[in-house]
Amino acid sequence: MMLPATQLRRGMTIIHNGDLYKVVSFQHITPGNWRGMVQTKLRNLKTGSLIEYRFRSEDRVERVVLEETEMEYLYNDATDYYFMNTETYEQISIPAEILGDSVFYLTPNTKIQVEFYEGKPVGIELPLVVELKVVSTEPTLKGATVDRGSKPATLETGLVVQVPPFIQEGDVIKVDTTEGKYLSRA
Repeated sequence: MMLPATQLRRGMTIIHNGDLYKVVSFQHITPGNWRGMVQTKLRNLKTGSLIEYRFRSEDRVERVVLEETEMEYLYNDATDYYFMNTETYEQISIPAEILGDSVFYLTPNTKIQVEFYEGKPVGIELPLVVELKVVSTEPTLKGATVDRGSKPATLETGLVVQVPPFIQEGDVIKVDTTEGKYLSRA
């Protein structure tokens, strides 16, 4: 289905230069008396890499509708992540390179949407916010308050985020999956 570049929205999947891409962000730009354009960040669903691309407002893009199936994340090994269909109990594996940074937000028994294109899994749709446990961070300094900057914290999945000084090991925090940023304590 072809649509004007001005109708691109976050989360849409498109075909660009023969590959599948998910729109991560977009911004309409109309500089003075120049023609309008749409500045986008696109994630390649095959490689997981992120690119920036500027479409002219009159460009047309091919939108792809992916099939989504609710699945439960089970476990991973050195190369693959394993998911189970919550209705049929069928299990599939998705290579880590297809999932990209999404692996940092997966904990066992998490229910997510797995996206399929022509019967093959091409990615996952994460919830906007996930709760993860802090496994290591610097100790809290006496009298530390929220406005005293931040410190790095390593979470149970290996993700490192900046957190306020009062967060300690063992705390469960909410993390924004689009930006990879600390939101609050859980």
